[in-house]
Amino acid sequence: MGLTTSLKRWWRRATGGGSGHDPEATEEFATLTPTPPEPGRPRLRVGVVSVRGNYREHNEDNYFVPGRRPVRHDASSDSGETPAMTLDPPNLFIVADGMGGQHGGEQASLMAVELIPREVAKRIAPGDAEPRHVQEALREAVARVNQEILGSSGAMTEFSNMGTTVVLAQFLPDKVYIAGLGDSRAYRLRDGVLECLTKDHSLARALLDAGTISAEELEHHKFRNVLYLYLGSKDARSGPEDFRVMDVRRGDRFLMASDGLTGFVPDAEIGRVLGAVDDPQEAAVQLKNMALANDSKDNVTCLIIHVVAPD
Repeated sequence: MGLTTSLKRWWRRATGGGSGHDPEATEEFATLTPTPPEPGRPRLRVGVVSVRGNYREHNEDNYFVPGRRPVRHDASSDSGETPAMTLDPPNLFIVADGMGGQHGGEQASLMAVELIPREVAKRIAPGDAEPRHVQEALREAVARVNQEILGSSGAMTEFSNMGTTVVLAQFLPDKVYIAGLGDSRAYRLRDGVLECLTKDHSLARALLDAGTISAEELEHHKFRNVLYLYLGSKDARSGPEDFRVMDVRRGDRFLMASDGLTGFVPDAEIGRVLGAVDDPQEAAVQLKNMALANDSKDNVTCLIIHVVAPD
């Protein structure tokens, strides 16, 4: 599916020419070709929720979970009844938080979750687990989609200046590759210790890194949500700057979320819920509810992955 076709399909849906996600577009949600799981190899148990939130009129977040169409709700309609699903590595997961106005932001985040999996699948051959190859493939895939978004921003007035944050996790049989652009985050809980795996690309974080402000000032700084790097920016032409590459163990729990959650739920509470709630869908709903109760001003998307023993 070319860029022009993608724009036309999305615009038809956004302006009432269609409802929900285009059935044809689900074929574009490609990911790596699954390989038969080896005996004893861990599996991935996944839960996800995305809501418009308390104040926004529209949900500009999108996510990618293999085999599941994005389901987005207003603040009150999600009961958490969508069950968690179990997947085998290799698999890719994405959370994207759109910017640039209702239509532009949603289009940018939708392009991220539709196009990045396709571009990754083109570049990583089944069974290729060489870390340098995987990182380069992910970087090239994101850079390619960044180019597409930049091109799209000039194609229609409604999409001018659009962009999106993106955080992705590429699971292979024994490793996970984490990267992000913007301020959507990934965390890992292991042995009761919560670790943030991504770096916010905000002006306030840049000031902190330069020693201009303190960590205490960062939390409420006026530039905390002003991003200098995101998907759809010229500075992202080479893809993500940094990757976290780490082993995967049974018992690991990962969170990927937009800043509508991480900006309003303290890390201590994130760690507590990840550790205490054994069903990832229930945990995702609990964290979403906490963000809304803490008066989150943004859309809220929460994707949780548990590394579990094989059935």
